[in-house]
Amino acid sequence: MAVLFVTGTGTGVGKTVVTAAVAALALDRGGRCAVVKPAQTGVATGEPGDLADVTRLAGVSEVVELVRYPDPLSPAAAARLSRLAPLDPVVLYDAVLRLDHDLVLVEGAGGLLVRFDEDGTTLADLARGLHAAVLVVVGAGLGTLNHTALTLEAMAHRGLDLAGLVLGSWPADPGLAERSNVRDLETLAARPLLGAVPEGSGTLGREAFLQVARAGIGPQLGGAFDARAFGRTWAP
Repeated sequence: MAVLFVTGTGTGVGKTVVTAAVAALALDRGGRCAVVKPAQTGVATGEPGDLADVTRLAGVSEVVELVRYPDPLSPAAAARLSRLAPLDPVVLYDAVLRLDHDLVLVEGAGGLLVRFDEDGTTLADLARGLHAAVLVVVGAGLGTLNHTALTLEAMAHRGLDLAGLVLGSWPADPGLAERSNVRDLETLAARPLLGAVPEGSGTLGREAFLQVARAGIGPQLGGAFDARAFGRTWAP
């Protein structure tokens, strides 16, 4: 069983859509894929959360949400405000190991160092506890280089393996900053991009989304994304 953590350089960069894309490709190859959301925030009981989007887009049948809080805050702050129990890392480890699928994707909340409890447990700690690589979803525009550099530095400091960088919402008409950032992001990661998912992909139907996933995710994760061609296309 392979376990891959999906984090982002912040909120709103496309983590859920990228998670769905990787899951869709795994299922299309005939593999058994499950998706785990350790903590869902900002969604009330009974409302659809991120896993509902993953299921709609990728058709994953095995999804696990461990804790949920109604306030749109970090998991630690949301648990404290709602007076609900925080995520227990052991519960996450047990849930992941019980799945016994070909691939288990664990989608974080916010960024790599967002706190899950008052002890300061972060997604980085959870990934290290499962000896899992981390896929980092990044923004395309201004500010992404600093956010990405900080995330990668934090990963290196903690001994975490980088699976790759994926642009979570590549604009249809990228400006100078977005086009320039492609090369600089690859320099920061010391490797080619692992993917670029077009903006608006989360609104597609399942078949159309699978085609986008194939084109937007690299061969390491089952797609056909060509980082070199992408870079040549958008070089300023």
